[in-house]
This record gives sequence, C-alpha cells and structure tokens, in this order.
Amino acid sequence: MTAQDSSSWTLPLLGGLNPSTSKAGTNPGSFAMAPDIGGPRAFASPDTPGMPEPSGRTAWDFNPAPRPLEECVTQLEFARHGVVTPEMERVAEREPHLSAEQVRDEVAAGRMVIPANRRHLAHKLDPMCIGRASRTKINANMGASPISSGTSEELEKLQWALRWGADTIMDLSTGGDIDACRSALIQESTAPIGTVPIYSMILDCKIEDLTAEMVLANLEHQAQQGVDYFTIHAGVRRAHLPWVKDRLIGIVSRGGSLLAKWMIHHGRDNLMYEIWDDICDICRKYDVTFSIGDGLRPGGLADASDQAQLAELATLGELTERAWAKGVQVMIEGPGHMSFDQIEYNMKVERTLCHGAPFYVLGPLVTDVFPGYDHITSCIGATAAAYHGASMLCYVTPKEHLGLPKAEDVKQGCIAYKIAAHAADVALGIPGTRDWDDELTKARAALNWQKHFDLAFDTDTARAFHDEDLDVDTDFCAMCGHDWCSVRISKEIVEFTSGKEEEFAWDSPKISEALTPEQREILEKRGVLTPAEVHRLATKTRVSVGTDDDGKATCHSDHVDSPHAHQIQAEHVTD
Repeated sequence: MTAQDSSSWTLPLLGGLNPSTSKAGTNPGSFAMAPDIGGPRAFASPDTPGMPEPSGRTAWDFNPAPRPLEECVTQLEFARHGVVTPEMERVAEREPHLSAEQVRDEVAAGRMVIPANRRHLAHKLDPMCIGRASRTKINANMGASPISSGTSEELEKLQWALRWGADTIMDLSTGGDIDACRSALIQESTAPIGTVPIYSMILDCKIEDLTAEMVLANLEHQAQQGVDYFTIHAGVRRAHLPWVKDRLIGIVSRGGSLLAKWMIHHGRDNLMYEIWDDICDICRKYDVTFSIGDGLRPGGLADASDQAQLAELATLGELTERAWAKGVQVMIEGPGHMSFDQIEYNMKVERTLCHGAPFYVLGPLVTDVFPGYDHITSCIGATAAAYHGASMLCYVTPKEHLGLPKAEDVKQGCIAYKIAAHAADVALGIPGTRDWDDELTKARAALNWQKHFDLAFDTDTARAFHDEDLDVDTDFCAMCGHDWCSVRISKEIVEFTSGKEEEFAWDSPKISEALTPEQREILEKRGVLTPAEVHRLATKTRVSVGTDDDGKATCHSDHVDSPHAHQIQAEHVTD
C-alpha cells in the first residue's frame, strides 16, 4: 500500500486568508471567500447555490449629499465627509487587521456601526465597532424584573459579563427602579449599553394608552442618559399580523407583542413606524445607533422563515434606508429559533434586504427541546450565523425560557458565545484570529501545563479540572496516563517538530501552586472530590508530590523510569 499524494483530492481554496499570522502548522488556510474589505462581502462564507446576492446599494445611496461638515454629529455623518474620528482611531486599535481609514469607509457605507452616545463617551465608554469587516462581537443581556434582582445585582452582573468577554450590554429591565438601574449601568460600563425603550414607556400606563408624545419624550430622556443603541420594533406592521395567527407560538418578542396589541386596539399601523422620522431625529442628536428590532422573530422551529418574519425584515430594510438618510447608524436584529439548514439563507437575505447593515442575531437556537441547555443549543446556531454573515451575537444563557439569569448563567452564556464568535472568525480567515489557538497548541504539544492554563480563556476552570484528577504538572494527564500519552510520544520522536518550540520547553518542570480560591470553589461546586481532597489540593506543598532539589516533579518521565512513573501515577490520580 502506498501513501496517497495530493493529486487524490482538491482543497476548496477560494482566496480566504490564513488566520494564523505566522501560518503555523500544516493548515492550508481558510476555505472562506477572499476578503472584500470595502465591498459588500468583507469576510464571507461561500454562497450555497440559491443564496441571494448582496445588495449593490449602501448608505451612500440614501444620502448622497450629506449635511455640511460643521453640522455633523454622528459617526456616519463624519465618515461621509472622510473624517477619521477619535472613536474610529480607537476601533482600529482594537481591530488590528483594519486601518482607521478602512473603519471610516465601512461606517460611511453603513456596513459598520460604532455605538457611542456622546453622553456615554463622557463616562467610561471604550469605543468598539460592529460589522462583518471586524471580528464578531457578543452581547450580554441583563436587567431587573418585577420579581427578581435590583440595581446592585445588575451592576455585579455587568462587571461579570465584561470579565467574560461581553462586547456590549443590553439593559432589559422591566421592574424595580429602571431609570436608576439604566443610569448606573451607563456610568459604570466601558462597553456600549443598549435598551428596549418601550419597556419603560409603559411602566405607568397600559400599552393601549401609549402616545407619540410619550414615546418621543422617553427616547429623549434615555438618549440624554447616554444609551448607545435603541431596539425599536418599528417593523411590525398591521398588515403582517394575519400571517401570525397560525403560528405555533405567536409573537415571542415582548416589544413586538405589545405593539401588535396597540395596533389591534387602535385599528392603526405601528406607532413606531408612523413616527420613525421623529425617532431618527432624536437618535441623530445624540448619535444613538438603531438596533431595529425583529418583533416577529420565530419563537420555535415550526415558525422560522415564515411570511411574517421575512415581511418584517423587508420593512426593516425600508427603515434602514430612512435612518441612513437622516444620518443615523443602523444595525438589524434577527432570529431567534431556526433549524440549522435555514441559517445561511436568513443571514444572506438580510444582507440583501438591508443593504449590508450589520446583523445582530439572537442565537439562533437550532432545536427547541433542551431547556436548561439553550446556551449550547443556540451557540451552535450562532457559530453558523456569524460564519454566514452576522456581525454580533446576542448570548443565550442556561436560564433562557426559564427565568432571570444569575451571575453564573451570565458567565456560561458569555463563554458559549465567545466560542461561537471566535470559531466563526477563524473560519472566515480574519487575520490573526488563530494566533491564540496556535500558542495554546504549542503549549499543549510541549506538555507545558502552566502555559496551557495561562492561555486558556478560563484559566481557573482548566486548572481546577486538571488537578481534580492529577495534581502534578508532568508529561501526561489522567486521561491517557503515562504509556498512552500520544502527545508525549510525538514529542519524543526526533523527526517531529511537535512539542519542541524553545519558548514552550520546560526541562525543569516545577510543582504547581496550590489551588486559588476561585479554583477551589469550582471543585467544591462540582462535588466530585470530598471536602478533604479539595482542602489537600488547596494547601498542597512540594513534599506531598515529591521533588528534587530544583523543584522538579519526581514523576516526570525524564527523571524516573516507567515503573516509578506508574507508581506515582497510581498515587496521584484521583479515583
């Protein structure tokens, strides 16, 4: 039998870049499309046959003669005049594969937004961007409800979400002192804050009593506070409602259902749609970005990609055009619940109908039968959504559909969505996105446990899980043991480069430190080890594992023979 050469297969190399700066390893690079920065595809997946083409129009087409420079207020308006603002400069620093001029041009075309209310910039806001030319972002939802949480708890969740990688925060409070909670979050957050203003509009009245004056006054107030983006469900039209009546689960958007009730009561079209131009004027005044809401998003697989959802999306395209004409930045919100096969179409039809405005999607959840695990169900869909065109992913936590998320739920939601966003960015070939993965792979190949943990997104959990079974940093782990460790064997084969990076070498491995309080708490919550075993790991010393004079673990296989390694393995691997 002979080895096969590459003439037996053909790789689908379509021009996608290698996401590794150094082109490390043997990977040929991304199978995505060639980058099109400045064009409608930016970083994009190949189109499956039958997918809609990108729109040939941009924000320029809806306001070809912008107002004079001295009257400019928004990032979009400045970009149209060729001005690189300080916020664009900061975005370029945070997106090292883009220049400030490229950021400016993407903003001018409407394919990128910089949610940065002028009032929030006066506090702690660190400008960021959302767009398919940039890395995929994630949003974390929080907010007090009528029966749970309050401002102090939401501030704790804010810091927790930022720690675990949230790029923006949405305050969805529906109870407590909503105004105070919103103000506190804006003052403390380095990330943009978004809201769904209708929630606070009806605190003291029924939805049927809502008037245009009340809407505009509330939006002005929130804009003055410093809210960076508004979710406005202006695309739910009265004409769409008959298409909802046969859905299995009707309207699952709170804003969408409230406005549907308002329309039916008044026998009129959507109030938000009717006063859209006035809403645009308020947003422009403070540079509040629109996140135009998908009030008819599907709440179950059975209702996905239906007439109601897509008719609303077409209306969102119209509203985008009108907002751009007013100089206001726009992103579009999307589904929801959707079977995996429909995700690509939904991402790419938005690119067509809304002229490339950034798509901000919730999940989507690709199945409906795993409550309690919907952060997993949805991050599967979110990975596909980002690969096929979504620019920001709204996280889902394990508490989705079940209750208000607590701090640990926020962490789990953020991590699931950081996985989705990062996986999509690597697949799209965004420059440098795989460098982090390559560094961890080198540490893993070298069996350098400490660097492995230092490079991990969640260092404490990785270390705690390792030490739960084997509390010694040696050249094998408890999964394979000494004799079966393929990584150790590959490292020992002289002809292989695996594990031989000088930067990751550890000729004199040291005994690891005792567990940190955070790591100890992780193991205590898992409940696998007894309290005494956890205590031993949290207070271990060199004596307990045996070291030489240099602190080298005596179970390391270049220090002892195999039988002795087996003995140490048996003593230190937890049953």
